[in-house]
Amino acid sequence: MNIPKLPLGVYVDHFVQFLNDKLLGFFNVIGTVIETFNDILVGILAFIPAILLAVIVAGLAYWASRRWGLTVFTLIGLLLIINLGYWEQTLDSLALVLTSVIISMIIGIPLGIWCSQSDRVSGILSPILDFMQTMPAFVYLIPAILFFGIGVTPGIIASVIFAMPPTIRLTNLGIRQVPEDLVEASNAFGSTTSQKLFKVQLPLATGTIMAGVNQSIMLALSMVVIASLVGAPGLGVEVYRAVQRIQVGLGFEAGIAIVILAIILDRITQSLNPSKRKR
Repeated sequence: MNIPKLPLGVYVDHFVQFLNDKLLGFFNVIGTVIETFNDILVGILAFIPAILLAVIVAGLAYWASRRWGLTVFTLIGLLLIINLGYWEQTLDSLALVLTSVIISMIIGIPLGIWCSQSDRVSGILSPILDFMQTMPAFVYLIPAILFFGIGVTPGIIASVIFAMPPTIRLTNLGIRQVPEDLVEASNAFGSTTSQKLFKVQLPLATGTIMAGVNQSIMLALSMVVIASLVGAPGLGVEVYRAVQRIQVGLGFEAGIAIVILAIILDRITQSLNPSKRKR
């Protein structure tokens, strides 16, 4: 017995085309804003001389961690990237990651707060977040290209979709894990919902929220190579070029630059976690 195939793909195509037809102006505005912000970020980073920026980032690493080991690694790693000739590509990748994470925080933290205040909202968003995290990242690029064209914007949009769930989940988790006795005490003193949220729950949940931001940074960085497939500049372009030409050395150089950038971002954001700074 042959069971007719459900035309799910056709329905999705029609839905995406409907969105593109009806919301083209909205997508153009969003794309312009994102691309402009990313370009400004790249311009600011590129305006600072490479050596000076490496020293500034190393200083930031020391301020965040108070560890000379991370400071020295940051400085040597960035100088190595400069020496290999991948500084401009690194700045492009860094701007892409920072733009994606900033958008993820702007959207994700409020959604996480909303989830923590409502079990119904949390129940609705949970399967959506599962879908966002488990769907292959390449799939996000297809509608992103249709809505925003070729360039850095679809790469950022795909990165946001892929990287945002940890921020939402851990914001929700952090607020829900605030001890009940502290919440009851704030209620006993007559605190409003907003006072309880901003003066009790969010300060105590900061460590968990920062852990979610850290995970979002790592996931956004993992999208660097994939984003290069749709025209996003950066280190991913060099990796993709090395794969096409089967150049192991070129791939290793670009790959080690990504690794250095990932370690620096990971260690700095981990060090900014209040729970770890106290240790």
